[in-house]
Amino acid sequence: MERYHYDKALLELMESSPVPFAVYQFIDRRVVTLVLSRGFLKLFGYEDPKEAYFLMDNDMYRDTHPDDAARIADAAVRFATKGGKYDVVYRTRINEGYRIIHARGEHKYTDTGQRLAVVAYMDEGADNPSESEYETELNRFFNKALHVSSLYQSASYDQLTGLPNMSYFFELAEAGRGRIRQKSKESAILFMDLNGMKSFNRKYGFNEGNRLIHEFGKLLAEHFSNENCCRPGQDHFVVFTDAHGLEDSLRELFEKCGRINSGKNLPVRVGIYPDSFGAVDVSTACDRARIACNVDRHAYRSNFRYFNEDMLKGFERRQYIIDNLDRALREEWIKVYYQPVVRTANGRVCSEEALARWDDPKLGLLLPEDFIPYLEDAKLVDRLDLFVLGQMIRKIKGLEKRGFTIVPASVNLSKEDFETCDIVGEISKRADEAGISHDRLIIELKESTIRKDFDYMKEQILRLQENGFPVWLDGFGSGNSSPNILRDISFDLIKLDMRLLYEPDRVSGSRVIIEGLIRTALALGIETLAQGLETEEQAQFLTKAGCTRLQGFYYCRPVTEEGIYERYRKNIQIGFESPEEAKRCGEALTQQFTEGGTVTH
Repeated sequence: MERYHYDKALLELMESSPVPFAVYQFIDRRVVTLVLSRGFLKLFGYEDPKEAYFLMDNDMYRDTHPDDAARIADAAVRFATKGGKYDVVYRTRINEGYRIIHARGEHKYTDTGQRLAVVAYMDEGADNPSESEYETELNRFFNKALHVSSLYQSASYDQLTGLPNMSYFFELAEAGRGRIRQKSKESAILFMDLNGMKSFNRKYGFNEGNRLIHEFGKLLAEHFSNENCCRPGQDHFVVFTDAHGLEDSLRELFEKCGRINSGKNLPVRVGIYPDSFGAVDVSTACDRARIACNVDRHAYRSNFRYFNEDMLKGFERRQYIIDNLDRALREEWIKVYYQPVVRTANGRVCSEEALARWDDPKLGLLLPEDFIPYLEDAKLVDRLDLFVLGQMIRKIKGLEKRGFTIVPASVNLSKEDFETCDIVGEISKRADEAGISHDRLIIELKESTIRKDFDYMKEQILRLQENGFPVWLDGFGSGNSSPNILRDISFDLIKLDMRLLYEPDRVSGSRVIIEGLIRTALALGIETLAQGLETEEQAQFLTKAGCTRLQGFYYCRPVTEEGIYERYRKNIQIGFESPEEAKRCGEALTQQFTEGGTVTH
């Protein structure tokens, strides 16, 4: 639909009117402002007409009371699409306080058949009526409107932010992207996520979290226009915009975001899907922008990423894995392997680590890093981890029944396990039902998992330990490690990150760091385990440095439960009198288990 243009003389006459009114036109699913009278500008406190026109087109509800914005926005859309009368009462901020505004409108047709909306505005006083004013017809109507609004879920607008909801946004974005393309420009869909909202809510409370979401929604409306944004839910936002100058615009947004909500704010991750990657519908573009947004989901900083071909392939693989998880568990495409841990004091196996492998008929062999991140993102990883736990329990019961030696086994948990279920309760229940002593089930947590929500995870670790489950800190010594975590949480063991030893030009300095970490742990009464050992030299160095446990291909590759039984049947033990003996035995075990079909890292 073409924008209607008044004759210049008539437009000037209308704009000079002291009566507060406005004329709007509904074009491409959004409200466009045609006329604002002098009375309108005076009523709402606008000194600059250009500013008023800009705000009415891009952030019409900027000053509207948060509790009223979605209600009147939705009423405006119903009025524009279904006709009838427009009759709303709402609060808007004028100067230093809120005033009650009564807006009434009806449609008029031009001589060329175009439908316009003429809306008159009346100031009904401050939002603090005296007792004598309180029972006026207007205030009764206003209170009724507020009551209905609390029960009514907006059909087109989000109640918290006043931004369009997802379904209405799709309509706006399809039309808006078309307008941008008609100007031979490129559009982009942005998916945004406030990073760390759950931790923020735990720290400050849900009211403060809602305030932050509302403030961020206002900032987006100021930056991109109210009708170009939406809040699909939680702390997620979607925007469509002209791609020209986008990166500078986002940097400016990040800078402003650091100042909203009195400084109580969060970093913002942004995924970008530009038209240049391929013409797709809004829904698909949103999905792909979300994928780009989640690439750096563990990085606690504001940043943006563009969707690319590798992400597309990853998206297809992600969907396949999510769609086939239940089948993979049911048909045992996913198997659990166990890698022994050797105690340096006597050279004997003292525990095992459970590791999942997905042998897929279509994709082939998948290692944990190939599928676990997708399950974490989809909040499905608890199904996998509880399956692994069940296999561990089955193995322990099977060894016990046969009279074999039993050592504790460890399972790696993700932060998402604690978010999607009561994982501590689930582990306890399964162990008790099987009659398994809790100290035989070890829980491993990565430092990055704990850092995501430190206070909450500290509570969960304490719960695990109070229930008798040893808790190990996995991967300590990586680039982001902090000794403070050892001061604040009493781990039963820390697993050292051995990647430091694989940088030949930095081995000397790395060894000093590792020796320092081991001394620190010993001083705190915490055992240490070095994982990923591949050479005799590494084993000798770590034993001399005081590391209490070792693990890696140097000793044995991961083996299946069947492989463990085979080991016992052939009476193969991992107990060494010397590193040379360990090396010889390790080579023999590796050859045997590899020939038996065991996969390697």
